[in-house]
Amino acid sequence: MTPDTPSAPARDTTQALRQSYRDGKADVLRQIDAIKGSPRAIHARLRQLARLTDGVLRHLWQQAGLPASFALVAVGGYGRGELFPYSDVDVLLLIPPGTALDTQPEVKTAVEGFIGRCWDVGLEIGSSVRTLDECVGEAQADVTVQTSLLESRLLAGPASAYRALVCQLNDAMDPLAFLGAKRLEMRQRHQRFENTPYALEPNCKESPGGLRDLQVVLWVAKASGLGRTWDELARRGLATALEARQLKANEALLSLIRARLHLLARRREDRLIFDLQTPLAESFGYKAQIDTAGQYGPARRARRVSEALMRRYYWAAKAVTQLNQILMLNIQERLESDERGDPVPLRPINERFLDKGGMLEVASDHLYLQQPHAILETFLLYQTTVGIKGLSARTLRALYNARPIMNAAFRRDPVNRATFVQILQQPEGITHAFRLMNETSVLGRYLWVFRGTVGQMQHDLFHVYTVDQHILMVLRNVRRFFIPEHSHEYPFCSGLAAGWDKPWILYAAALFHDIAKGRGGDHSELGAHEVKAFARQHGIARADAELVCFLVAEHLTMSRIAQKEDLSDPDVIAAFAQRVGNERRLTALYLLTVADIRGTSPKVWNAWKGKLLEDLFRATLRVLGGGSPDPDALVEARKREALTTLALHAQPHMAHKVLWDQLDVSYFMRQPADEIAWHTRHISRALAQRAAPDTPVTVVRARLSPVGEGLQVLVYTRDQPDLFARICGYFDEAGFSILDARVHTTQNGYALDSFQVATTTLEEHYRELVAMVENELPLALNAAGPLPTPSRGRLSRRVKSFPVVPRVELQPDDKGQRWLLSVSASDRHGLLYSIARVLARHQVNLQLAKVSTLGERVEDTFLISGPALHVNREQALLTNELLEVLEDTR
Repeated sequence: MTPDTPSAPARDTTQALRQSYRDGKADVLRQIDAIKGSPRAIHARLRQLARLTDGVLRHLWQQAGLPASFALVAVGGYGRGELFPYSDVDVLLLIPPGTALDTQPEVKTAVEGFIGRCWDVGLEIGSSVRTLDECVGEAQADVTVQTSLLESRLLAGPASAYRALVCQLNDAMDPLAFLGAKRLEMRQRHQRFENTPYALEPNCKESPGGLRDLQVVLWVAKASGLGRTWDELARRGLATALEARQLKANEALLSLIRARLHLLARRREDRLIFDLQTPLAESFGYKAQIDTAGQYGPARRARRVSEALMRRYYWAAKAVTQLNQILMLNIQERLESDERGDPVPLRPINERFLDKGGMLEVASDHLYLQQPHAILETFLLYQTTVGIKGLSARTLRALYNARPIMNAAFRRDPVNRATFVQILQQPEGITHAFRLMNETSVLGRYLWVFRGTVGQMQHDLFHVYTVDQHILMVLRNVRRFFIPEHSHEYPFCSGLAAGWDKPWILYAAALFHDIAKGRGGDHSELGAHEVKAFARQHGIARADAELVCFLVAEHLTMSRIAQKEDLSDPDVIAAFAQRVGNERRLTALYLLTVADIRGTSPKVWNAWKGKLLEDLFRATLRVLGGGSPDPDALVEARKREALTTLALHAQPHMAHKVLWDQLDVSYFMRQPADEIAWHTRHISRALAQRAAPDTPVTVVRARLSPVGEGLQVLVYTRDQPDLFARICGYFDEAGFSILDARVHTTQNGYALDSFQVATTTLEEHYRELVAMVENELPLALNAAGPLPTPSRGRLSRRVKSFPVVPRVELQPDDKGQRWLLSVSASDRHGLLYSIARVLARHQVNLQLAKVSTLGERVEDTFLISGPALHVNREQALLTNELLEVLEDTR
């Protein structure tokens, strides 16, 4: 037996200890799972788990044979005396000054043996070995280490060594510097989670409003000597008795959620991921509910079991965010006052409010209770008073305590209504004011219909925010169109906004566009009813009210037409122009649509969608301005512009004629002039170089898309029934996503197809991508044999949690010559290629394809033709095969 090999008795002891620990932990986990009613019982269970772990560590420490001068200290979360089921057990081995383990192999072996046996027993140990001076030095250099050591307990070893550590750490602590560091750390952490507690899969520990925000307050208070518990903070005047109760209740709820997440995942999992939300809600006893929908919606609607829990979580996170702000500001003011010796100077703004070092301060703690009109005045002053950058702790606390008086009478008060309109119509500070109103619960209590959106989940695959946060994000996006500093983001939108006379109309539309989400029924129609009532109650002029109602009712229309219909069809543009009515409505709807799409998710917006919307805007504007939608005039204009571009490339005179004579009007209607010139330049050169007039020609060219994302690909080759499917198959295999496809067949039987494709590869490598496509795609087109089998990819978690019911719609156009095929399904790798294979089997000709990906949901539109579409039986077969492809989630 080697010296490092444990003896049989030692192995037996370790196994017995491991089994004892497992049994004890399993008993605690059962107790956590059995908690009913108030979640406050969770703290006793977490302390019980920590004590169980303490006993195991002390037993292993005694067996380790380490020098008596060594100390074992619990640090970090474990140092608080509470341990979550699958959290790390963080310990410090405090060794005497001058100890060097590298020169003491027996001691080093003993330390390594102790840590190894901790793992053997089943403890997920996180350990560090330091001297006292090393602890102090690293604490001064790294606030994370300082925080970890701030929460520590002695487990074993000499108490004198631990007391010396605590004394030196206290002496080295600078409370104000520590507060500043933790505040910066908290701000950076919040930024990682997009500064919102309302993400659809929040982290109950790290997200804004999570447990970490509560821990930060206690860390700062402890470092400042102001208290270790919520009750101590209340006794010292930093929190009220009500706030202390709220803090303890929300901390208990978040702790129970986190503990049960660990149980369900059987590992450390702090995110409320979609997979766990429903079982987590069921563990709390929630059941599916039926809600009253509202005045204009269906009588009742079903709610998911997870929705009730998530809403409870969001409200808790919101309360934690508010209370964190109040207490952090209170602690800062106390520390700064103690250091300065003098209170912060106050500058009167009016008889109700003061400027306290740039923070808006109420003149009296009871101001809002005595003068309710001052509640909304707070946010108007926040917008209009120069130098005010936030609300003081006193003001935040007064707002928190004033929530009960914001009732129906408060909402009906004419003064409050006038003040709210003033806030909405201010030239600056809109985004910050409305976000602050939401954070302090004022927005939902004044605008009662908005309250229903707070914490309301959106059960789809492209929104990443709750409804209230999406609304405020859209409001922010609209506001940025009017700010010169942001004009570089969307220059066209900023240019339109610069000529808009009443920005507040767009702000109101943004505020109400999704306000009826979650009620059932058409939320656009319901929202239009709500904003109409709002306009009537708030004295909005009739013309302005009608425009806001139009924008709310039609806020999805422009996006749908741009992404699903044929924008080269004059009838489509004419119908949309008639629906919009005038240029003012068109401009407002365009700005709201761009802001809305951008506000769903960072992944949904792309330059191609921006181009489609801008094309629709410009085409509609020409019609509204009296421009002729005559196809012949448009075709001739594009031909002239294309010829001008060709002349710049030294194209031989009349070289274009061979190609253009084979193209019909639809080609020139669908292609912009610069693309016509690009196609003509390459195809004409290939036609001129062929050996004989009947020699087959294949041209594949690619370039960086002028839109700014992905590639544009040109394919010119002899037509064949499965050509589109083969092209899709190549792009699928090569890792490209097709955003748009325009398919044309020349009079001499050639296909002239153009594609807009995207890839995750960085743009700086586009030359390699271009070369790859131009070399590999012709080989794929000329390959003999059947179409290859589509590749398969794993479904994402979100698709599994929110599956889209597959939908196929097939409708003839007005002339009955072409058909519009619409499909909707959960996205997966190879889906478009699978659809193309079905179309090829039925000999369906594709003329136009628009591919719209909304998160993990696709909504694709195809303009198709073919003899099979005129036979009912063939239509049914085609539709059924497409549904089988869309439903295939293996």
